[in-house]
Amino acid sequence: MKKQIMKALWLAPLLLFSASLCGQTLQDQIKMIKEIPATSVKDQALTGTCWSFGTTSFIESELIRMGKGEFDLSEMFTIRCTYFDHAKQYIKYHGKINFSAGAQGWDMFNVIRDYGIVPQEAYPGLRIDSNQHNHIEMDRVLKSMVETLVALDKLSPVWEDAYNGLLDGYLGEYPNEFQYKGKTYTSESFRNYLEIDASDYWALTSFNHHPYYSEYVFESPDNWSNGILKNVPLNDLTEIITHALKNGYSVVWSSDVSDPGFNHKKGLAIVPEKDWDDMDETEKQEVFNQVVKQKEITPEMHQEGYLNYETTDDHLMHIVGLAKDKNGTTYYKVKNSWGQESNELGGYFYASEAYVKLRTMSIAVHKDAVPKKIAEKF
Repeated sequence: MKKQIMKALWLAPLLLFSASLCGQTLQDQIKMIKEIPATSVKDQALTGTCWSFGTTSFIESELIRMGKGEFDLSEMFTIRCTYFDHAKQYIKYHGKINFSAGAQGWDMFNVIRDYGIVPQEAYPGLRIDSNQHNHIEMDRVLKSMVETLVALDKLSPVWEDAYNGLLDGYLGEYPNEFQYKGKTYTSESFRNYLEIDASDYWALTSFNHHPYYSEYVFESPDNWSNGILKNVPLNDLTEIITHALKNGYSVVWSSDVSDPGFNHKKGLAIVPEKDWDDMDETEKQEVFNQVVKQKEITPEMHQEGYLNYETTDDHLMHIVGLAKDKNGTTYYKVKNSWGQESNELGGYFYASEAYVKLRTMSIAVHKDAVPKKIAEKF
């Protein structure tokens, strides 16, 4: 997705974390109800691949839930496979679809199904800089190549080899076999060893231009793979998230993060009851230092944001916890992919239920995490 420039702004030199009027920290004001075990916060760095980092984190939490233990899985293997599939799709569509680093969380499920999965040590993907990912040059070169291919009258029989050669150069050669804890695996056999079944996961959304409890191809530029989502009412969407967390399941969350209520540095994503345009600058800062009453979000407000391009596929993250503030407002604890040093909460933040209702594009969960009364409607 497209927020690496925004990320740089959030990662500017951090201000000291502000205390509330009563001297409490944010942690004192928001109390955890349920938290799902998660692996360490990673840094997507100079890439637009939050979709892979967020969904990889989700699968790592799934493995913990399944009793498999803690694994560090390779985000770059998923990215490499997706970039290849994306190029083939772009050519099939004669260049009439989006081609960028962006994708969707379900694209990782597609990779797991079609290619498998590998541990981080088997495919770190750090060829340009051994300390952080940097895809700026790679993204431009890959796009130039597919645009050139589309402009040709006829493709050569070796274009896929040439494209894969670029991926080899930037990310490393495809790991046909690798060693892990003394055993030899392929990406497919490692997937089977982990017992991850991509068909166990549902992707859901909530927009009223399609019937509720139906399925449709999600209309977003990053959905180049034509992923099909299940459509539910807005209250069902947050009910699914809450139910999942209470029952030990975490959630993939795709959302807009350009809203003024999103402040990663302060560790909050909120929708204050008072409109931003009606606040002075002092009020705009203070709402992030103390708990405030949140606005009631309707399906119409959610739909309007989508149709006006105010709610877009900016960022994909991993919801790992359920919390409430002293006023009883529900929050979700979110694991981001901007590094542990990105804010005072170690790379995490709290998104209010109002923010989730207003700015969510889609979620993904294990199918068993969906309340039975909702699942039965499909």
